[in-house]
Amino acid sequence: MAELLDPGGTVVARRDPAAWERFASSFGRLAENVQQVIQGKEHEVRLALACLIAEGHLLIEDVPGVGKTMLAKSIARSIDCSFRRIQFTPDLLPTDVTGVNVFNQESGDFEFKPGAIFANIVLGDEINRASPKTQSALLESMEERQVTMDGVTYHLGMPFMVIATQNPIEHEGTYPLPEAQLDRFMMRLSIGYPNADAEAGILLTHGIASMLEDIEPVTDARGVSDMVLMAREVHVAKALQRYIVSLSEATRSHSDVYLGASPRASIMLLRASRALAASEGRDYVIPDDVKSLVVPVLAHRILVTADAAMAGQTPASLLADIMGRVPVPVRDRT
Repeated sequence: MAELLDPGGTVVARRDPAAWERFASSFGRLAENVQQVIQGKEHEVRLALACLIAEGHLLIEDVPGVGKTMLAKSIARSIDCSFRRIQFTPDLLPTDVTGVNVFNQESGDFEFKPGAIFANIVLGDEINRASPKTQSALLESMEERQVTMDGVTYHLGMPFMVIATQNPIEHEGTYPLPEAQLDRFMMRLSIGYPNADAEAGILLTHGIASMLEDIEPVTDARGVSDMVLMAREVHVAKALQRYIVSLSEATRSHSDVYLGASPRASIMLLRASRALAASEGRDYVIPDDVKSLVVPVLAHRILVTADAAMAGQTPASLLADIMGRVPVPVRDRT
């Protein structure tokens, strides 16, 4: 059993190193399985899976044809659990997502017919094509993991993750996600184009048939739930917690930022850091875990001022500037 110390040298927990090695091994098998389909994007795949383990929701925003929907499907296929796909369109109704009460003539009473949100993994394809009213139907489900219909609350299962995709360059017939909706997503990822070697490999493996049909589940809902519960136990030193808060505070006071990161953003960064540390087989978070997650977790939560945007500043560039200014905590070994 290994002792875990806080920066002051106090023993705060005792962990079995073998348990964290098994965690990292299970996470690695999941990542390798997904990478059979999504080639050349190891970093993005691991971040998406860390989001799952951290009980977050994922927004994948990129141009068409780079594998946004394929990434979501391959994660679902790698886990033996329930999966639903919602194709968002302007005529999609909120009840299509959450469910509806239907009158049963035999029983003479209303019964609830669950909507597509009642699954472990929910893919919301082209989410910005739905009306704001339908988009808002996801708010309660994503935040509180429940659906309330006619005064009755129905709880969603565990694990539960919404993976939404959207095209950032197509504006015809779309409804941009409001800030309140964006804030519900733990991470926003951009897959990007593969390099030449990876694209050649994609042609070789996907040129005849999709690799998605060939992958098999490597775990189930219970296995993922166990990983979720274990990731909650990862230790975050008080100095690192303060570092996360300082990063969020810096976004609120930056002269080029119109809207800074919310306290929910700090919580999401903390939870994602725990999951990423566990994926490396550690039961403690290090500063590099936090720094690698700042852009995926915070960039979609901040708004740049008009003047800064005209000058070419982006949320990612501002966050890079903030990380250069906020001092990284260093353990005192004296």
